[in-house]
Amino acid sequence: MSAPHAAVRARAHAGAVLVLRGIVLNVLLAAVKFAGGIWGHSHALIADGVESAIDILSSLLVWAGFRVAAEPPDADHPYGHGKAEPLAALAVALFVFAAAGWIGVRSVHFILTPHVVPHWFTLPLLAGVVALKLWFARRMNAAGTALGSTGLSVEAWHHWSDALTSAVAFAGIAVAVAGGKGWEAADDWAALVASVVIAFNGVGMFRRAMGDVMDTAVSENFTNEVRALALAVPGVLALDKCRVRRSGLSHLVDIQVRVDGDLTVRTGHDIAHAVKDVLLASVSHAISDVSVHIEPMK
Repeated sequence: MSAPHAAVRARAHAGAVLVLRGIVLNVLLAAVKFAGGIWGHSHALIADGVESAIDILSSLLVWAGFRVAAEPPDADHPYGHGKAEPLAALAVALFVFAAAGWIGVRSVHFILTPHVVPHWFTLPLLAGVVALKLWFARRMNAAGTALGSTGLSVEAWHHWSDALTSAVAFAGIAVAVAGGKGWEAADDWAALVASVVIAFNGVGMFRRAMGDVMDTAVSENFTNEVRALALAVPGVLALDKCRVRRSGLSHLVDIQVRVDGDLTVRTGHDIAHAVKDVLLASVSHAISDVSVHIEPMK
């Protein structure tokens, strides 16, 4: 396996390990939320538990996406399996929409259905959930940025949404407990508000994941850095096209360089190889493959 693809596998493994830790966290939190919601008569907390359960399924998809993305190129996938990672992120975004819809429908049902006031002990429970989720979301987002992973970034947003749901549920239950009889529905209104916020965040997740699937152009700064590295190679006189696209945890580069038209074919070939080697060696750019086209300088 080449060094660039070995680096991709290492990043995929690191991402998969972090996602598995998130799954364990969601299993524990889902159990706590369901128990607290049932015993504490809180529909918002039960809805929060359902979201954590859905998080487990979506996180398993992300984990599977990392496992596939770690596979090296083969005869059927000459550019590697990197697209599995944003495809998994896209599936997570769809799960988020489903969760938001379910919570919204259930909230409206319970707003219209008389029930008892939630118990006060659900408040410290939710405070602990919010703290844990915010901590893990920040950790996962930092990892997503470091690894250049859309899947981890979307997962981080998902954990942040879960924390937000719990925070809104906390506010609703606090109002219901403080208000007493007649304020029971505050818990359910909180869950309804949370569903709207979750759906809104889902739009951002969907757009980011879809951008990677559709090969949206990378940032101009990234492209300019790639061009600067290529121009610094001896023998490269100018650049024409320079196209960079994300492929999961790495990038693919298609670049045209201009050289002296009187050079031999072998010399031009050596310059092209030098450009490719320089870009592949740029670890900070996570480039796994480079296609170099040589043009004579007019």
